[in-house]
Amino acid sequence: MDFSIPVERAAELEDFDVFLKEKVSSNLPTWNREGIVPRSFFQMMGNAGWYGYRWQDERLVKRPGLRETLLLERIAKLSPGVAVAVLIVSDLGLTALNLFGTDGQIERFGAGAVRGENLICFGNTENLAGSDAAGITMSAEKTNDGWVLNGSKAYTTNGLVSDLAVVTAVTEPEAPRNRRISMFLVELDSEGISRKKLNKQVWIPSDLSRIEFNQVFVPDDHLMGNQGKGLQQTLTVFTNSRIPISGLALGTAAGAFDLAVQRARSRMVFGRPIAEFQSKAFEIADFYARLEAARLMVYRAAVAMDSGADFRFEASLAKYLSVEIAKELCPWAADLFGAASVVREHPVHKFPMDAWAVSLAEGTQDVQKLVIFREIMKKQFQSDG
Repeated sequence: MDFSIPVERAAELEDFDVFLKEKVSSNLPTWNREGIVPRSFFQMMGNAGWYGYRWQDERLVKRPGLRETLLLERIAKLSPGVAVAVLIVSDLGLTALNLFGTDGQIERFGAGAVRGENLICFGNTENLAGSDAAGITMSAEKTNDGWVLNGSKAYTTNGLVSDLAVVTAVTEPEAPRNRRISMFLVELDSEGISRKKLNKQVWIPSDLSRIEFNQVFVPDDHLMGNQGKGLQQTLTVFTNSRIPISGLALGTAAGAFDLAVQRARSRMVFGRPIAEFQSKAFEIADFYARLEAARLMVYRAAVAMDSGADFRFEASLAKYLSVEIAKELCPWAADLFGAASVVREHPVHKFPMDAWAVSLAEGTQDVQKLVIFREIMKKQFQSDG
């Protein structure tokens, strides 16, 4: 098996590094102060063709998952906050539209979404419904020609800058948990919608918003997929985005590691660089080995997705391992900078908090372990059979 990055992907990464240097690096201090990724950046991403989908023959066409994962890893090394803003557009919004959007929805919004002009966020999480995606309470009541939505989505990344939101709501309250929820594509300038930016301390400069729905009318043609299948559709979107976000977690760890090694080589303690102390040298070697092991799993998962095979097992393994190394490596990297690491403007400051944030997205570590366990049991049953 060839574990090297394909030549085509490597060439794209070189071009993407130039893009990041020109469009992101110099603007990051301003974006971080303002706490928002500007719409102009999303449009530059789209016009340059960096999202995970392209518009071809009047339809959305998915680009390779390995490509998407590599690009998100690259962005996250520089800014996990910018990376998650891109991921929301590409791997939640566009993925939901591609998988469950009607022909009319795709025709109306698809081309603009690929260009970064129609920004689509994803709203499922509520105050009492996170890992339990079926536990939402936002309601959708049927009317003659549509639905009326009431409730709120508590923590929606890109909620402030987006034009559209994929949201879930209870359409059949008395039905079993797996048949009570439906998915809608909602235009965020609709009457009855209000948005509030939340004061978060992770994934800066992306915005996190609370979106309130008060008697919001949604036409029938804005239902996505099948009525009553919103839970399954949401979980499918999360499974698909679990591999790209593993790339984001990997980039978070890699960005912190690079800063830590630079610091260990240059910081003098007791007359010699930190890296010359055996304890620190061993720590560097250990973290590097574990980082590379996680990277192999993430890339393997991306290749599995691109092959068309069932990739749920690989996706959860990738998310679990990449998050574990990020959560352990990033605080260690910050420690090497001493008191300087607590200053918000310091490059290493963001990484421990952002590693914590990535553990919560697309299923917590406990959720990943549950998926992994179930897949192990399934494989064991098939083997015994």
